[in-house]
Amino acid sequence: MFDEKSLLVGAAITLQIYVTLFVALHDWVPLGRFNDVKAVRATEPVGRLVSVTILSTLPFAFGAAESAVHRAHFPVWLMTFLWISYGVATYGLLRSWWAPYLLVKEPERARRYQAMHGATHAFLPLHNGMRPNTLHVTVHLAVLGMLGDLALLTFGFGGQ
Repeated sequence: MFDEKSLLVGAAITLQIYVTLFVALHDWVPLGRFNDVKAVRATEPVGRLVSVTILSTLPFAFGAAESAVHRAHFPVWLMTFLWISYGVATYGLLRSWWAPYLLVKEPERARRYQAMHGATHAFLPLHNGMRPNTLHVTVHLAVLGMLGDLALLTFGFGGQ
């Protein structure tokens, strides 16, 4: 039987692997109606896409690998790194998706996102010219889940 901390560590590693794979692959590997790699390539120059993918993937891959290595006990430096990484990711997804969708119209961003993601599966209604697609919503939920998991690991067990 697993104790609560082991389950939280397992969930943290699983969420990190999902986020890492999403960041690394969602603009490159066709996933049916969940992404449109041709539209992304038509909108973004390949060189920029390569550099953004590499730079965006590295911190999540590092965090996931180190979490797997230190699964018995996450050191303070790793917890700090994860809090910063997923805090910055949360800011980024709020700034790039949810604020323009819910609060502030950004017509240029809406046009760009519509060109890249307009043909993908989405369940949310169009608002401010934007609609977060299903695949992006899943990774946003994984990032938020990771923050919840980190909170429980940090504060729910007397800290690290």
